[in-house]
Amino acid sequence: MPQDTLITVDHVSRFYGDTCVVKDINLEVGRGEVIGFLGPNGAGKSTTMQMISGNLAPSAGRIFINGIDILDDPKNAKAQLGYLSEQPPLYRELTVDEYLNHCARLNRIAKANVSSAMDNAKQRCGLTDVGHRLIGNLSKGFQQRVGIAQAIIHSPPVVILDEPTVGLDPIQIREIRDLIRELGGEHSVILSTHILPEVQATCDRVTIINKGELALTDSIEGLSQRMQATSLLLGMHRPPPAQALEVLEHVTDVEVLPENQIRVHFSPDHDPAETITKLAVDQNWGLWQLTPERHSLEQIFIDITCKEQAADVEQSSSGETVP
Repeated sequence: MPQDTLITVDHVSRFYGDTCVVKDINLEVGRGEVIGFLGPNGAGKSTTMQMISGNLAPSAGRIFINGIDILDDPKNAKAQLGYLSEQPPLYRELTVDEYLNHCARLNRIAKANVSSAMDNAKQRCGLTDVGHRLIGNLSKGFQQRVGIAQAIIHSPPVVILDEPTVGLDPIQIREIRDLIRELGGEHSVILSTHILPEVQATCDRVTIINKGELALTDSIEGLSQRMQATSLLLGMHRPPPAQALEVLEHVTDVEVLPENQIRVHFSPDHDPAETITKLAVDQNWGLWQLTPERHSLEQIFIDITCKEQAADVEQSSSGETVP
């Protein structure tokens, strides 16, 4: 495997009895990469995260953390991991310093290095001024910071964050996103979240799992290409017949809508807006609206995860057996 690949998931499956909840997944995460891991409820996302973090054994396949097989050498493989669960494992009756000292000991950091490890984690997570304070008296945002600090105190190559911004206010969310991007500079980060704008704001790549299988793996740049406008919504006082627009170069379809509106679909990277505007002026169509329609990440997610469900419903209603 490539030297800078810190997480390798190789043909991994997981069964519960005869039910396959994760099917033949392959995934690699490189050093300095932040991956957004998405999926609807019941898609197998949590099961996959549990297997990558070593809390659940795969039924088939292999998982390597920084080159170490997590089944053959679980102790050393897990030492390469930092993990933040959706509910951070905090002791509210301890101060930040007491808690991080405890976490350093759990991660077998040498006694002589504990102080510097704590200082580094607090500095990176913006906790330098609150080390003496009780965790229970901190805001939700600072408690999340403490949770991230415990995950990185032993400087693991791989960091797994499960819903790190749930319950935070907008300012706290922005601060945690900045921290996640910073972590991506030195670690491989897997970010599990239901907040789609968070993926766009923090991740380099997106992986979507659906019905136990990887449905999409793409870079943020690739997603941006998918999100490009490929249709125009036109509003005209005197709209032409659809045929007048269908004959335009690179126009693939024309929908006539109520209230003198028309949707024009076109080939990617061939926006006919300028041509249509000129025609509208020349032929007095009374153009009053011309809006490019972009696909949002939410729409892409829904399209991917709902397509198979719709197909299953159609097969079921037609009497076919659904596997």
